[in-house]
Amino acid sequence: MPSREILQLGTPLLWEKSKPAKKVRDQRIGGIIRDLDDTLAKFRQSTGWGRGISAPQIGELVRISFVRMDDALAQESRLLEEARGALPTREPLVLINPEITFRSTETFTLWDDCFSFPDLLVKVSRHVAIEVSYQNTAGQPRHLRALKGLSELLQHEIDHLDGVLAIDRRIDDHSLATRQACDQLQLR
Repeated sequence: MPSREILQLGTPLLWEKSKPAKKVRDQRIGGIIRDLDDTLAKFRQSTGWGRGISAPQIGELVRISFVRMDDALAQESRLLEEARGALPTREPLVLINPEITFRSTETFTLWDDCFSFPDLLVKVSRHVAIEVSYQNTAGQPRHLRALKGLSELLQHEIDHLDGVLAIDRRIDDHSLATRQACDQLQLR
């Protein structure tokens, strides 16, 4: 499948809530997952960054998020609940119909970025730990606990499925900066 255009800030569809995927093993769902993979790969190749993407960003209002672990996330996942086994680090993490079932009270702030506004960073507050229930590509129910970077990433991606953008979560009206300014001022 080809990569798709990533919808940009100002596109009304980005603020719409996605519907659950009813037939997880349907060809349409499989096509969306392949398109997310291809779109993420193309974005990473052209920009050098990017770990996750959600279906609304390519114009599909269905609850699917797609994550490729980078080295930092892979290391974090190895530290998570070793008794249950680490998340796969070479395979993508595909979350179908994800729902956050737990949020830690402890939070942290960071400069968040997004494919839908790649030159703008937004200072947001995120939960240090979350738990997520979802279905895998075989339709099986899954549950994971995410900390720090993976927690932040999954909160960002699940927000997309709920029609919420990082700019909607900014700490205050002054929590916006261009990528160039953040780099120059070493804000990240």
